[in-house]
Amino acid sequence: MVPRTKARNAHRLGRTHQPSLKNWGERPVDPASLRMEDEAVVECGWGRLIFAHTFRDGARLADVLREERPGQRDIAFYLRDPHVVLSLAPQELFLDPSHTFRLWLNTYRPARATAKGFTVRKLRTRDEADAVNRIYAARRMVPTDPQTAVNARSSRVLTILVAIDDASGEVVGSVTGVDHALTFGDPENGSSLWCLAVDPQVAPPGVGEHLVRRLTEQFLARGRSFMDLSVLHDNEQAIALYEKLGFQRVPVFALKRKNPINERLFIGPPPEGDLNPYARIIVDEARRRGIAVDVLDAEAGYFALGFGGRTIVCRESLSELTTAIAMSRCDDKAVTRRLLKNAGLNVPDQAEAGAPANDAAFLEKHGRIVVKPARGEQGAGISVDLSTPEAVETAVAAARKVSDRVLLEQYVAGQDLRIVVIGYQVVAAAVRRPPRVVGDGVTTIRSLVEKQSRRRTAATGGESRIPLDDEAVRCIALQGWRLNDVPPAGTEVTVRKTANLHTGGTIHDVTAELHADLADAAVRAARALDIPVVGLDFLVTAPNEPDYVIIEANERPGLANHEPQPTAEKFIDLLFPQTAPPPGAREGQHP
Repeated sequence: MVPRTKARNAHRLGRTHQPSLKNWGERPVDPASLRMEDEAVVECGWGRLIFAHTFRDGARLADVLREERPGQRDIAFYLRDPHVVLSLAPQELFLDPSHTFRLWLNTYRPARATAKGFTVRKLRTRDEADAVNRIYAARRMVPTDPQTAVNARSSRVLTILVAIDDASGEVVGSVTGVDHALTFGDPENGSSLWCLAVDPQVAPPGVGEHLVRRLTEQFLARGRSFMDLSVLHDNEQAIALYEKLGFQRVPVFALKRKNPINERLFIGPPPEGDLNPYARIIVDEARRRGIAVDVLDAEAGYFALGFGGRTIVCRESLSELTTAIAMSRCDDKAVTRRLLKNAGLNVPDQAEAGAPANDAAFLEKHGRIVVKPARGEQGAGISVDLSTPEAVETAVAAARKVSDRVLLEQYVAGQDLRIVVIGYQVVAAAVRRPPRVVGDGVTTIRSLVEKQSRRRTAATGGESRIPLDDEAVRCIALQGWRLNDVPPAGTEVTVRKTANLHTGGTIHDVTAELHADLADAAVRAARALDIPVVGLDFLVTAPNEPDYVIIEANERPGLANHEPQPTAEKFIDLLFPQTAPPPGAREGQHP
């Protein structure tokens, strides 16, 4: 165990008091007055920050790294001789492939523009800590202990800042800072930045930059000399931001322990082929288990997985375990509906589009309807909430460009819920929300949508964008707006009715609150279709209430959309059950 030095006791937040810090007050610290503590370690909530240069013995440092707790990520920083420590435990430790950047605080220049649409301040509550963890999960980062985060309010060793959206009150970003002078009496009078994370779906522009600036200004006010940070060598977007703010590369290295969280950093280069996120999440999980991967067609997402003499070809989450019959049942939406109805499940009324008079009669029967291709995916050709014969006729013509057969469907109001079933068990559930923009009183709707679309494209690796097509124009017009109008500040405009992720929708995990009746309906639907992996689209009053209708089944659901739920893990369990870890072994292992 790490000795309980003064420095270590001082930052076991929420567990001990801070006797060594209570007399520091708000006065700047004179570096000449500091004495560097031995074996300094900071409990950060997501793991321990180990100041390696305070350890006199490399073997001792390796032992401390071996004490890493399950589900956490420890970082040994400022190694004097990383090659020596690594040689002591080469099978257990690895050199982190990150660059270290340093900002000399006497060169810092404040921003000319102030933050717009959000406020940066200290984290205050457990709810805010939980919100930060949701952002961490979306960014594949290790979650932090909420109590440690809340206790940091009264600490000057550990600082956690959050960015709060002024309109919604939601946390949209966070950053953590560590004061080295107060941690271990740093004679160099430094500080460091960790865990910069911004919500990839809803954060307004500039959140990341202003979080960094606010932390910088806090350490500058304390009289610190510099602020360091560590960033993965290939994170070009983050590196560009840091260089813009004046950070410079310095030769500082970090050591970490080999564990499932860190595996992608030391497992080696991925197989050749630029796989999309939906294929890559499965391939990464397979490689993590020692399953051989052969990319057959990266552009289409085809790959073969081999283990123990068995090979299975997949296209993203569609595998050879799904029969052609099951796939055809999901491919034709009319067949899907009939099978689910025959199984006693709730489905909306439906008819095939034909003569305009018949289509108008179906519209008159229901008042509001949906038009969609009988075959198709990713929301192509779908028009929602149509209420006039003219709109129906236009939508039918658009849908025929996707499929010769077009369906008319009863419109059912409700939240768009996707439930993923693997091996006839519910693995994940998420509410999908249509794309929206919020007015600022200056920018046109067209420009707001284009900016939001660029952010969604960047956040999803090109998988999501918001088309400014006829359907978007129609939906915007239903709210009384045109593309070139400038909505007042704070006014929300929904861009399209469908919540499909490929057309700019966002997704929000609700697995923990899913009503038992909805989970049961999803499993029954999977069995009715006789399909081992399926994404079922529900319309529900709320995910924690029993009312529902099922509108579609997707034989190739995007597993990358449902983090932090273990979708890829369960998919590989289905394909290669002999590689599944024992029950309980997964808890806390993945970011």
